[in-house]
Amino acid sequence: MTGLITHAIERRKSVAVKVGDVTVGGDAPIVVQSMTNTDTADADATAQQIEDLHRAGSEIVRITVDREEAAKAVPHIKEKLLARGVDVPVVGDFHYIGHKLLADHPACAEALDKYRINPGNVGFRERRGTQFSSMIEAAIEFDKPVRIGVNWGSLDQELLAHLMDENGKLDAPKPASDVMHEALVVSAIENAKRAEELGLGRDKIILSCKVSEVQSLITVYDEMAKRGDYALHLGLTEAGMGSKGIVASTAALSVLLQQGIGDTIRISLTPEPGGDRTEEVVVAQQILQTMGFRAFMPLVTSCPGCGRTTSTVFQELAGKIQGYVRERMPEWRMDYVGVEEMQLAVMGCIVNGPGESKHADIGISLPGTGESPAAPVFIDGEKRMTLRGEGIAEQFQKIVEDYVSDKYERRD
Repeated sequence: MTGLITHAIERRKSVAVKVGDVTVGGDAPIVVQSMTNTDTADADATAQQIEDLHRAGSEIVRITVDREEAAKAVPHIKEKLLARGVDVPVVGDFHYIGHKLLADHPACAEALDKYRINPGNVGFRERRGTQFSSMIEAAIEFDKPVRIGVNWGSLDQELLAHLMDENGKLDAPKPASDVMHEALVVSAIENAKRAEELGLGRDKIILSCKVSEVQSLITVYDEMAKRGDYALHLGLTEAGMGSKGIVASTAALSVLLQQGIGDTIRISLTPEPGGDRTEEVVVAQQILQTMGFRAFMPLVTSCPGCGRTTSTVFQELAGKIQGYVRERMPEWRMDYVGVEEMQLAVMGCIVNGPGESKHADIGISLPGTGESPAAPVFIDGEKRMTLRGEGIAEQFQKIVEDYVSDKYERRD
């Protein structure tokens, strides 16, 4: 039963870029990225959130480096992480004064694993070229990759105005939205070429063109993919809160991933007040896993419930099992080979329950109406036992734990 179906989609071939010990692009798996929302100057809080994001599965974490205090904190953040055994690549997000911060704080420049440069606000008018060049030169000096990240909320207005003027001269001008899309792509590609002219290798460059509208994102990245082999970072910027942000990000990224476009992804969710920042990591993993690109943790199949599942027993059981798997996965991942490909089923009635349970590595099926706490358990397609009583969730967890220890090879 165990084993993720290998996805048949041929991914666009991009240049591989090393970010710390993580490879983005080339033949590497699609990488999950996230970003902190702490004040970077607070080294303790930022290190803790980076650790939380990494523990949840983020393979690269970006932090804001927006002022002197933040730049000074970066080396301390890295020290704290390494002292805890957290060796995740940390990316510095620079805007407006990034050239100055990198020049004035070489310890920050050295500690970071990648720089994110926004060509729309790296400088204005005659300063744009020199300040961009300064940041690229720092990347070359410290042997760091960069992400040239264009965003339609901070697009180079001079470039946009120029393209709008040129479009206006055409006999049949294109819609303004088309010109905006072209400006995004041109900004990313031209700045990447400028970085190469300055001496930064193509294997040190990742590009992104982020927008907050689904169809625009698909259009822009489709065009980006046609114009070069740079590694591409995907993300729907300002995706929104809750289900809106999740649905919008999934819709946009799934189309591009299905076309073989994308080497690293980030889900830009607005957190609920007091919400868990790691939700964006979970969503990114679920997109990649449900599409068959990667396996991060055991999938739990559960039915939506209907008139045949009239109590809360089924819902509570599914919730407990889902939470248990997520809680145990960090330790399982360290101890066992391949456990992330395990498949579980928690079903609410006898219509589809036994069948789904047989398809899973381990499945449990409640009887339906009233959901009397008595449920058969299927292991590797065969019914092995029936659980009864109030402690079904705990009994099932023990079965899962035993299955993991018996089925999967321990790491050395």
